[in-house]
Amino acid sequence: MNKVILIGRLTKDPELRFTAGSGIAVATFTVAVDRNYVSQSGQREADFIPVICWRKLAENVANNLGKGRLVAVSGSIQTRKYQAQDGSTRYVTEVVAEEVKFLDWPKDGGSAQRGASGMYGQSYESPIDDYNGGDFIPVDGEEEVPF
Repeated sequence: MNKVILIGRLTKDPELRFTAGSGIAVATFTVAVDRNYVSQSGQREADFIPVICWRKLAENVANNLGKGRLVAVSGSIQTRKYQAQDGSTRYVTEVVAEEVKFLDWPKDGGSAQRGASGMYGQSYESPIDDYNGGDFIPVDGEEEVPF
Protein backbone atom coordinates (compact mmCIF):
# COMPACT_ATOMS: atom_id res chain seq x y z
CA MET A 1 0.00 0.00 0.00
CA ASN A 2 1.31 3.43 -0.96
CA LYS A 3 -0.74 6.11 0.83
CA VAL A 4 0.35 9.42 2.34
CA ILE A 5 -1.59 12.16 4.14
CA LEU A 6 0.00 15.56 4.78
CA ILE A 7 -1.24 18.68 6.55
CA GLY A 8 0.75 21.84 6.05
CA ARG A 9 1.01 25.24 4.40
CA LEU A 10 1.88 26.08 0.80
CA THR A 11 5.31 27.68 0.52
CA LYS A 12 4.32 29.63 -2.64
CA ASP A 13 1.48 29.85 -5.13
CA PRO A 14 0.87 26.66 -7.16
CA GLU A 15 2.30 26.56 -10.68
CA LEU A 16 -0.17 25.45 -13.35
CA ARG A 17 1.05 24.06 -16.67
CA PHE A 18 -0.43 21.97 -19.47
CA THR A 19 1.18 18.94 -21.07
CA ALA A 20 2.54 19.55 -24.57
CA GLY A 21 0.71 16.89 -26.55
CA SER A 22 -2.64 16.44 -24.85
CA GLY A 23 -3.05 19.71 -22.95
CA ILE A 24 -3.72 18.02 -19.60
CA ALA A 25 -3.53 20.39 -16.63
CA VAL A 26 -0.78 19.73 -14.07
CA ALA A 27 -0.11 21.80 -10.96
CA THR A 28 2.89 21.64 -8.66
CA PHE A 29 3.37 23.12 -5.23
CA THR A 30 5.32 22.52 -2.03
CA VAL A 31 3.78 21.90 1.39
CA ALA A 32 5.69 22.78 4.57
CA VAL A 33 4.81 20.11 7.15
CA ASP A 34 5.84 20.65 10.78
CA ARG A 35 7.66 17.81 12.46
CA ASN A 36 6.25 16.29 15.65
CA TYR A 37 9.11 17.45 17.82
CA VAL A 38 11.13 20.53 18.70
CA SER A 39 14.87 20.65 17.95
CA GLN A 40 17.51 21.16 20.64
CA SER A 41 17.54 24.87 19.80
CA GLY A 42 13.82 25.06 20.66
CA GLN A 43 12.67 25.51 17.06
CA ARG A 44 10.03 23.38 15.38
CA GLU A 45 11.49 22.13 12.12
CA ALA A 46 9.52 21.44 8.95
CA ASP A 47 9.83 19.18 5.95
CA PHE A 48 9.15 20.64 2.51
CA ILE A 49 7.24 18.10 0.43
CA PRO A 50 6.76 18.57 -3.34
CA VAL A 51 3.22 17.78 -4.54
CA ILE A 52 1.88 17.28 -8.06
CA CYS A 53 -1.76 17.04 -9.11
CA TRP A 54 -3.47 16.51 -12.44
CA ARG A 55 -6.53 17.51 -14.47
CA LYS A 56 -9.46 19.23 -12.69
CA LEU A 57 -7.77 18.93 -9.30
CA ALA A 58 -4.78 20.81 -10.71
CA GLU A 59 -6.98 23.61 -12.03
CA ASN A 60 -8.94 23.83 -8.78
CA VAL A 61 -5.75 24.03 -6.70
CA ALA A 62 -4.16 26.63 -8.98
CA ASN A 63 -7.29 28.81 -9.05
CA ASN A 64 -8.12 28.70 -5.34
CA LEU A 65 -4.93 28.27 -3.32
CA GLY A 66 -2.01 30.55 -2.64
CA LYS A 67 1.08 30.90 -0.50
CA GLY A 68 0.46 30.28 3.19
CA ARG A 69 -2.84 28.43 2.81
CA LEU A 70 -3.38 25.42 5.07
CA VAL A 71 -4.19 22.21 3.19
CA ALA A 72 -4.57 18.48 3.70
CA VAL A 73 -3.17 16.41 0.84
CA SER A 74 -3.80 12.71 0.39
CA GLY A 75 -2.17 10.67 -2.33
CA SER A 76 0.77 8.40 -3.02
CA ILE A 77 4.53 8.78 -3.08
CA GLN A 78 6.12 8.56 -6.50
CA THR A 79 9.78 8.43 -7.43
CA ARG A 80 11.15 9.10 -10.88
CA LYS A 81 14.40 9.95 -12.56
CA TYR A 82 15.30 12.08 -15.53
CA GLN A 83 18.33 13.22 -17.48
CA ALA A 84 19.33 16.83 -16.68
CA GLN A 85 20.68 19.20 -19.32
CA ASP A 86 24.20 18.69 -17.97
CA GLY A 87 23.87 14.92 -18.59
CA SER A 88 23.55 13.92 -14.95
CA THR A 89 20.73 11.71 -13.70
CA ARG A 90 18.36 13.42 -11.28
CA TYR A 91 16.03 11.63 -8.89
CA VAL A 92 12.75 13.12 -7.70
CA THR A 93 10.44 12.00 -4.90
CA GLU A 94 7.04 13.69 -4.79
CA VAL A 95 3.47 13.17 -3.64
CA VAL A 96 0.91 12.61 -6.39
CA ALA A 97 -2.24 14.14 -4.93
CA GLU A 98 -5.54 12.34 -5.22
CA GLU A 99 -7.33 14.82 -2.97
CA VAL A 100 -6.54 18.31 -1.66
CA LYS A 101 -8.72 19.75 1.11
CA PHE A 102 -8.65 23.46 1.91
CA LEU A 103 -8.40 23.74 5.70
CA ASP A 104 -8.63 27.51 6.05
CA TRP A 105 -10.20 30.49 4.34
CA PRO A 106 -8.32 33.62 3.37
CA LYS A 107 -9.16 36.31 5.94
CA ASP A 108 -8.48 39.27 3.65
CA GLY A 109 -10.05 37.91 0.47
CA GLY A 110 -7.13 39.52 -1.33
CA SER A 111 -3.72 38.04 -1.94
CA ALA A 112 -4.76 34.51 -1.02
CA GLN A 113 -7.77 34.70 -3.34
CA ARG A 114 -7.02 33.13 -6.69
CA GLY A 115 -9.12 33.10 -9.81
CA ALA A 116 -12.26 35.01 -10.68
CA SER A 117 -14.89 32.68 -9.29
CA GLY A 118 -15.42 34.75 -6.15
CA MET A 119 -15.62 31.56 -4.16
CA TYR A 120 -13.50 33.04 -1.41
CA GLY A 121 -14.46 36.67 -1.93
CA GLN A 122 -15.92 37.28 1.51
CA SER A 123 -13.96 37.44 4.71
CA TYR A 124 -14.33 34.45 7.01
CA GLU A 125 -13.90 34.58 10.74
CA SER A 126 -14.03 31.33 12.65
CA PRO A 127 -16.98 31.28 15.09
CA ILE A 128 -14.83 29.46 17.65
CA ASP A 129 -12.75 32.64 18.07
CA ASP A 130 -15.78 34.38 19.59
CA TYR A 131 -16.50 31.68 22.17
CA ASN A 132 -16.18 33.02 25.71
CA GLY A 133 -16.84 29.82 27.65
CA GLY A 134 -20.36 30.76 28.73
CA ASP A 135 -22.81 27.95 29.56
CA PHE A 136 -19.94 25.47 29.77
CA ILE A 137 -20.21 23.07 32.70
CA PRO A 138 -17.06 21.03 33.28
CA VAL A 139 -17.60 17.39 34.19
CA ASP A 140 -15.14 15.71 36.50
CA GLY A 141 -14.72 11.96 36.75
CA GLU A 142 -16.51 11.58 40.09
CA GLU A 143 -19.98 12.85 39.19
CA GLU A 144 -22.56 11.28 36.99
CA VAL A 145 -22.85 12.69 33.47
CA PRO A 146 -25.76 15.22 33.51
CA PHE A 147 -27.75 13.70 30.61
